[in-house]
Amino acid sequence: MTFQLVVGSMLMLMSIVMAGMFYLMIENSIAYLSGWLRRAPHSPKLLLVLSGAATAVLGQATISVWIWASAFRWLDLFPAWEPAVYFALTCFTTLGFGDVLLPPEWQLLGGLAATNGMLNFGFTTAVLVETMRYIRKSQIEAKEPRLET
Repeated sequence: MTFQLVVGSMLMLMSIVMAGMFYLMIENSIAYLSGWLRRAPHSPKLLLVLSGAATAVLGQATISVWIWASAFRWLDLFPAWEPAVYFALTCFTTLGFGDVLLPPEWQLLGGLAATNGMLNFGFTTAVLVETMRYIRKSQIEAKEPRLET
């Protein structure tokens, strides 16, 4: 059990650090584009940036699933990549069909993968909401006339 917790914790840490790098990349991209985002037309730019952020987040989630699937293969818990990726994806999304299972002595990893997925999707929601809030706030501020003092 201890080894499973150590392995699962390391996988979660890898996934979280990698997610943080993606979110930092999104934040830096928005900061770089901030001047352009403030100029009209606003709606198409908001849609474009949110689509880009969502695509980056989807890529990050895909990499996280592959991190878990690679660990399952490395630990020789699945005979091929397809069931390893399928199991990682169903755990990570907390869907959990139950048609593909880990061996009983490794089942704790499934719960840790699901926990990692829930945490990841919480981060994702926060990043997308904050992205939209920041852009809209900047665009609204850019529209307001400035008072000279």
